Amino acid sequence: MINRKNVARAAGACAAATIALGLFSTGAANADTFVPLPGGELVKTLSDGTVVKINLVNESANINPSMGSTPVHRNAWVSGSARVEVSGEGVQYGKIRPGYVVGCQVNIDGGGVTGGVDGSVQWDGKDGDLGASSGGNLTLGPGQAASFYLLDRELADDFGNEDHSTQITFKGTNGSVTWADSTIGLAGCAGYAQARAFVKVKVETANVMSYVTLWGQPFSLG
Repeated sequence: MINRKNVARAAGACAAATIALGLFSTGAANADTFVPLPGGELVKTLSDGTVVKINLVNESANINPSMGSTPVHRNAWVSGSARVEVSGEGVQYGKIRPGYVVGCQVNIDGGGVTGGVDGSVQWDGKDGDLGASSGGNLTLGPGQAASFYLLDRELADDFGNEDHSTQITFKGTNGSVTWADSTIGLAGCAGYAQARAFVKVKVETANVMSYVTLWGQPFSLG
């Protein structure tokens, strides 16, 4: 004789098991992770007394563990805003170039980053040329790091031909640039990966020309 109460209990248990399996499906496990970031601030006085203030604000990253559906792929959408204020005599103009450095199994929290592919970067934690390329699609192996600029503005050169710029220019004492959902695509990294924002600013006055770089906080790409 069939016990209907036992059948009902079994059906309920199967339904609960189905719901539990659904929670552990690929879509749920690979859900995007939103990471709010603190940004940063840097104030530097140049040799002629000019004061440069850089702020990185409203910074965040939305991490997707594997757009390529393999462990060696990472994808992130990054957002933020860079603001520059310059005070002093004879300020002429400034240029802002925001970007990110990405490392595969390498610490990008301090100095000593040397790497790799698609715009390699040799960074000692100080100002200077970052060696970055434009475009956020990178291929990196273990121990490698690369950097890229966010901006890729199409401009006409002096002869009317198409040219590209990775910076914006402002005249006077302040300027800003904002980016939203810019892509970092990383392939080939089978290990731990990190990324870190930077804002490189060039300031020219009547007496000096100087580069100042603000670094954001490193964050994990998985």
